[in-house]
Amino acid sequence: MYQMKKDKLTELFQAISGMKDLFLPLRKCDQTNYGLWTPEEVFDLETLKTVKSAKDCFFPQSEVLYRCKTEDGKISIDPQKLCDRPFVVFGMRACDVKAVEVLDRVFLSEPVDTFYAARREHGTIVSLACHEPEETCFCRNFGIDAAAPGADVETWIIGDSLYWKPLTEKGEALTESLQAVLEAADGEASACEAEETVAREQEAIRGIIEKLPFSHLDLSRFQPENTMELFDSPLWEELYKPCLACGTCTFVCPTCQCYDIRDFDGGKNGVQRYRCWDSCMYSDFTMMAHGNLRTSQMQRFRQRFMHKLVYYPANNDGLYSCVGCGRCVSKCPASLNIVKVIKKLGGEA
Repeated sequence: MYQMKKDKLTELFQAISGMKDLFLPLRKCDQTNYGLWTPEEVFDLETLKTVKSAKDCFFPQSEVLYRCKTEDGKISIDPQKLCDRPFVVFGMRACDVKAVEVLDRVFLSEPVDTFYAARREHGTIVSLACHEPEETCFCRNFGIDAAAPGADVETWIIGDSLYWKPLTEKGEALTESLQAVLEAADGEASACEAEETVAREQEAIRGIIEKLPFSHLDLSRFQPENTMELFDSPLWEELYKPCLACGTCTFVCPTCQCYDIRDFDGGKNGVQRYRCWDSCMYSDFTMMAHGNLRTSQMQRFRQRFMHKLVYYPANNDGLYSCVGCGRCVSKCPASLNIVKVIKKLGGEA
């Protein structure tokens, strides 16, 4: 266990950014989102949840795949270079750390997505425990412990100190390179004091989570054997009606992985083929030559939540494709979200 004074965070960030690119929550235009840190940026570790998750660091909202150009009757293809620069993502909450595991199951299974794999290889995640979980949080339902967020390094901000605990080889390597900034808990008494301080913080966090309104959802019906029963439920016709098909829920979700591939014609500069996030809530999603298999908003709405709660866990050893971050709860303009779906289909009043 290591620790340092909270007022030395800038010094810590300068040390990290001197060796690697550093991404952390930055405050811009009254919103907090992950971005590349420089000394001129204002970091924000007080906001519990960024508007979008740190998913952008591994699966960007938009990225070029390759460029094509025609010159003298010949076509040249220039593939986009894969990520080859090490970077650190600092401050990820437990729910967003778990979301990376969900994305790994998608992009690192065969055939491996080389763009994503390169970023995962070069990225080191430093998590941050949730000091005061909010009412929209429900990560506990999915086996996530906000008090022990995991990742390569897990940290806690308690009072005026940051506590730092490496968990993996990547985390140990990063810690070793920061010895000039971090203070090791020397001696048995000091180490015990640090461990006890963190243990008290963890107990307090878990106590808050236990009392949150969505911490005890019933997921027992969302099992593979109930797939057709859930799919054919008449409740979908009632649930979907407030949906505006805006796609907000998919763009703030840390586990959504759907994307589209498009071409941009730059004229004499050639054509860029790029991919960008897409949403299963849109009417043209997965459009084929003969049209779309899901012709109504109810069908698209049902697909989103069946995938999160039934299809994905059925194919991934019971791992849900929801991490209970609560972003869809707070951001949906129609106050429609996965919690309402779970309660309704799960049989709660």
